[in-house]
Parts: sequence; C-alpha cells; structure tokens
Amino acid sequence: MSTEAPSMSLDLMQLYQMGGPWIGQTIYVAAELGLADLLSSEPMSVTDLAAAVEADEDALYRFCRVLAALGVLASHPGRRFSLTEAGSLLRSDAPGGFRYGVMLQSGACFGAWTEVLHSVRTGQPAFDRVHGAAYYDFLDANPAQNELFNRAMGVTSLAPAVAALERYDFAGVRRVVDVGGGIGTLLAAVLQGRPGMTGVLHDLSVVTAEAPEHLAELGVADRVEVVSGSFFDSVPSGGDAYILSRVLHNWNDDDSRRILRRVHEAMPPHGRLVVIDSVVPEGGGLHPSMLADLFMLVILGGKERTEGDWGVLLASAGFRLTKVVQAENTGGTLVHGLVEAVRV
Repeated sequence: MSTEAPSMSLDLMQLYQMGGPWIGQTIYVAAELGLADLLSSEPMSVTDLAAAVEADEDALYRFCRVLAALGVLASHPGRRFSLTEAGSLLRSDAPGGFRYGVMLQSGACFGAWTEVLHSVRTGQPAFDRVHGAAYYDFLDANPAQNELFNRAMGVTSLAPAVAALERYDFAGVRRVVDVGGGIGTLLAAVLQGRPGMTGVLHDLSVVTAEAPEHLAELGVADRVEVVSGSFFDSVPSGGDAYILSRVLHNWNDDDSRRILRRVHEAMPPHGRLVVIDSVVPEGGGLHPSMLADLFMLVILGGKERTEGDWGVLLASAGFRLTKVVQAENTGGTLVHGLVEAVRV
C-alpha cells in the first residue's frame, strides 16, 4: 500500500492560498489605513507612509509589496510606492464606496468566520457566537461600526439596485412604497425623471431621521411621505408598487415571510411587489451570489435565493411570482436581480 499523500489539484491549492483570506485581509489593510488617500501617482517612501498611518515600517513594507504584486500599488526603487488606477478604487471618494465595503466585510464580520462550523452545524449565524450579539444589535452598541455600515450600504448596494430598477416598467404606478428604504436614496432615484409619481419611505425612526434633509438635497422631498416603523409590525398602505430592495436576504424564511405578509396586508388588489435581491442560478458554476449566500448565513442567518426559492417563499405569504429578471455575472461582481409578484 502506498504511503504517499494524495496530490492536491494545483488549481485548488491556488484557490485556497491565493484567493483565500490572505489576499482579502491584505486589501483590508490598505482600506483600513487609508493608503489610497495618502498615495498618488508620485512615489512615496514606505518610511513616510508608515509615519502617516502609525504603522511599523518593515511590516507595512511587506504588505505594500504584496499590494504591488496584486496591482493595487506600483513598486519603485528605494522601497517607494505609488497608487495604481486599480488601487484608486480604495480612495474614500471613489464612486461605488469599495473602500467601505472592504472595511465592513473584513473587520468584525471577518472575525465571525472563525466559528463558521457553528453556522454549518446549526444553521445559525456565527457572528452572534463570536461577538455575543446579533449583528444589528452589535451595530447599535458600536457607533463607529454603525457609521461604517451606513456608509457601505449607502453606496455599495445602491448602484446595482438602481440599475435593476432602471430595467423595470413602472407604467401605471403613481404611488410607490419603499419598505426598509433607508434615508431614501433609492426611492429618489425612482422618482427622479418620473414627475407624476409620489413615494412613501418606510424604515426605523433612527434611520428615517436623516431622510427629509437627504430627500430635499435630491429634489424629491415634496413628493415623499416619510413613515417610521418596523416592517415586522406594519407597512404603509395604498401603494401601487412596493419595493423591497436588499431587505429579504438579511432574513431567514420565517422572518422574510413575516415581512411579506405585512406588505400583503397593506397592498391593494392591483398592487405589485418588486424585490431587488440576488437570484442564485440553479445551474452549475460558481456565481457571486453563492458566496454572498454564505456571508449572509454566517453574519445574519439570512440567505440568497434561487428562482424556485423565491416562488415558494412568495406563495407562502400570499403572492404569486410573475417575473424574474436575472442579472448577469459581471466579472465576479455581485449584481442584483429583480423579482416581481402580485397578490393571489
């Protein structure tokens, strides 16, 4: 009998070592320290860079060396580095807010993965086990983390959701209700260019407190009614269309069903439900939504859903699925699909 260890596929080895947590955490270092905000196309010595971010010079150099190999930075003689076009995505003012998304997913959330087997064995979020509190309770108790969450969600989730809604036909809709709509950025995007439409923004009072000023800046405050409350308790009535954008993936099926039933109670017979969320492909091959699904499980106990999952969930809450628009996989970036349903 051979005692030689079975060979591991080189691709699998590289997937684990080169695409695993080391790279993600290295990029997190750049994001957390704000390296992209300090660097430009002109080289800067690692000595000056370390002083600016209060880091150990040699340790920072070793991370910058990897960041240069990844194309985030450019390396120059004399242990100097400059920012590349790719690295500029990590600037605080870069469109899309990639820096904040990296910081959000790589800090406290990353720590939850040390107990990932707890999620696999129980179906419950590992975040609660590691941090001693559910994710949203953790945010409430940590203002800095809550601010980071709001920054990340305000930009990283908006553009794909807006893109999904741009493809949607709002014909016949005069009043739209954005359930769990934050401070109203997405609702404003829907209303802009549709002067005959009005909107209702619904979210918790701690969130909607900032909405009036934000909606005024976006020029739609006179067409939006702000209603504060929990979507587990009730949802504003009388809308022609109800939007749930990146809401249901935060919750398991039981909690999602509770939210959908509140919408069902509020919606008139002619109303439409529009869900912006991932639609996991049911065929083979890796899709970004599959990895997002694991993240939702480990952090929140939520899930991303297939078209079949959506049909079952919606039916259990009194809806009939009428349309699914699957977003394309654009180079590994998580993009949002659109699910439409009507009352049964």
